[in-house]
Amino acid sequence: MWKQIEHYFTVYPQRKKIAQKLLEYGVRIAHNSFACGTIELSDSKIARAFDVDRRAVTATRDIIRNEPELFNIFSHLTPTCHLKEVASHLHWGVIEIIPTDPSTPGILADVATIIAKHHISIRQAIVDDFEFTEEPRLFIITETQLPGTLLPRIKAAKGVKAVLIY
Repeated sequence: MWKQIEHYFTVYPQRKKIAQKLLEYGVRIAHNSFACGTIELSDSKIARAFDVDRRAVTATRDIIRNEPELFNIFSHLTPTCHLKEVASHLHWGVIEIIPTDPSTPGILADVATIIAKHHISIRQAIVDDFEFTEEPRLFIITETQLPGTLLPRIKAAKGVKAVLIY
């Protein structure tokens, strides 16, 4: 997706950074402001959070509002709750997969199959978009901690370069 729209932001690096962060956090354009779910965010708060000038935030919003292709994308974003940091408090497992090539199809399917064959339920799977994340990862949160015996099997799965379990 990013390759389809990045040309709108290439002239101004701050606008590009802002657009990428909006996508990363699921911050959408709502009316003439930004929103995270139903929570409205001011240009100033976005600027502070992304460490950019407020005027660049305003200009980025204006570009998005005036380009139908961009508006169709950025007006439909939703934030996602990432359970990675709270999993240990709930006694769940976290698997972080580092892919050999993140565009390889089937990495999630192979790892999920290995986990399912051991009757472990997956609570969440989140994959970083390889088009705008430098080192994309696959995070799988499981209902129970994984037994150490699964680590070699997961590491041997299609497209897996490394595995971290925590």
